[in-house]
Amino acid sequence: MALIVRLAMWLLLLLSAAAVAGEGRVPSLWERLQGDRLQIHGFASVTGVKTSANRFLGSTRGGAVNFIEVALNASYQFNPRILFSGQILARRAASMSNGSPVLDYGLVDVTLAETVTGRFGVRAGRLKNPLGLYNETRDVPFTRPSIFLPQVIYFDKLRNMILSTDGLMLYGDLATRYGDLSLTLGGGQAVLDENVEWVFLGANYPGKFVPHGLTWVGNLWYSAFHERLRLGLSGITSTLGYRPGQSAPDLDAGQMQISDLILSAQYNAEHWTLTSEYSRLPLEWRGFGAYFPYRKSTGEGYYLQGTYRVLPTVDLVLRYEEGFADRRDRNGVQASAALGGLIPPSDYFAKIWTFGVRWDINPQVMLRADYARHQGTYTISTRENDPAALAKDWDLFALQIAVRF
Repeated sequence: MALIVRLAMWLLLLLSAAAVAGEGRVPSLWERLQGDRLQIHGFASVTGVKTSANRFLGSTRGGAVNFIEVALNASYQFNPRILFSGQILARRAASMSNGSPVLDYGLVDVTLAETVTGRFGVRAGRLKNPLGLYNETRDVPFTRPSIFLPQVIYFDKLRNMILSTDGLMLYGDLATRYGDLSLTLGGGQAVLDENVEWVFLGANYPGKFVPHGLTWVGNLWYSAFHERLRLGLSGITSTLGYRPGQSAPDLDAGQMQISDLILSAQYNAEHWTLTSEYSRLPLEWRGFGAYFPYRKSTGEGYYLQGTYRVLPTVDLVLRYEEGFADRRDRNGVQASAALGGLIPPSDYFAKIWTFGVRWDINPQVMLRADYARHQGTYTISTRENDPAALAKDWDLFALQIAVRF
């Protein structure tokens, strides 16, 4: 942890100094090493979080700086048809992620056919899942609409499984007089960690989840008016097998079927952007034993978000989102009763208002501040919290500095 903090702070200081120096400076050795084929970039961010109750990424009422991201990415254009690309990311998010450097993505992109109006190709390796508007770029602070993405769809408590797949994806782009179409279809192995057990089993029992068969993922996008209007449909389906440890209490070797379907819409004007997404998340637990309380549910989440550009360097964002562990039990009463009232109903839904401001000091340095008013705790992890002791109504404040090169 200390190494990650020091690395992030040094990178922030060095990049901020370089950015403030402005134009007219002598190109650095780093910049001179890059050519037309090789591109090397990176970013770092440090975020402080304070909550009025509950824990989110390690935050408490006293506040904490437990959310740190440092990344280095590179791409190499081997020839006009073949591109290699990858990124190493160190992400510290309290107990959710320990800050160890990992391969965020690493792929080869091969263009199989290309015309004036279209392109068809294939990508292979560790690939970002093309889900919704933000999943493929969710790790870059500058591409997020706020410090934290809408949690009812882009769960940070389940980030790694949503983020990427080890496999292969086919893609195609087509430009027409009525707008542009883009299609991606692929499959591979899900990338799992302990957070999957905390979310779907409620605790880290002895044993682990492993991929069972292939994860399938795809999307279809339509854009028009020079991408002012974007409409999308994306989805993923995966089966996970649970291998219980010898001391796993009352848990058999079960399977989980997980699917997620996301509808997306966005309109961009000169000074404002309006965005909305809807997610349907069917879940099925099979074979976990007679004492496991869950069998089937259909999660649901949606949000409406507006961004207004007050100045070229200052944005304001306002968002309202709702999410439910089961759309047929929106107040959580049935799920709470099934567990004898040990878990309060508010653990099964979330209603969140978020207001944020972004200031781009220059193209390399960004400051952000967010305030979120929460009702319900569906979006936070039991890995950090005792579900029986969570407060239903709570506030979250976050401050972030981010740099890139």
